[in-house]
Amino acid sequence: MRIPDGRECKFFYGDYYRGRNFEECRALTNPEDIKAWSSELCSGCPVPDYLRNNSCQNLVYSVSVGGFLFKKKMKVKAWCSKIHAPVRDPNVGCGHCHEVGPLG
Repeated sequence: MRIPDGRECKFFYGDYYRGRNFEECRALTNPEDIKAWSSELCSGCPVPDYLRNNSCQNLVYSVSVGGFLFKKKMKVKAWCSKIHAPVRDPNVGCGHCHEVGPLG
């Protein structure tokens, strides 16, 4: 589904049928983060870009809301479920799932 700034994100859900105005981020699991979340945080969230740049099925995202009252932002950590290790750059991946062979 498209987030308010126009990017595609599989974790965003919005129900606007017949006047409803319900939005949620389904990547959040902590109840405190769910209460602190608003759709304005989507504009600074890196997850839609990660999903667009790397479609590896082994990437698992841990998403939370961080910051203080007026400086809230989405905090994201990535984990590879295949090698059971953190991923430094989710745009590229872990480097083990889709290894590139020697060129030439």
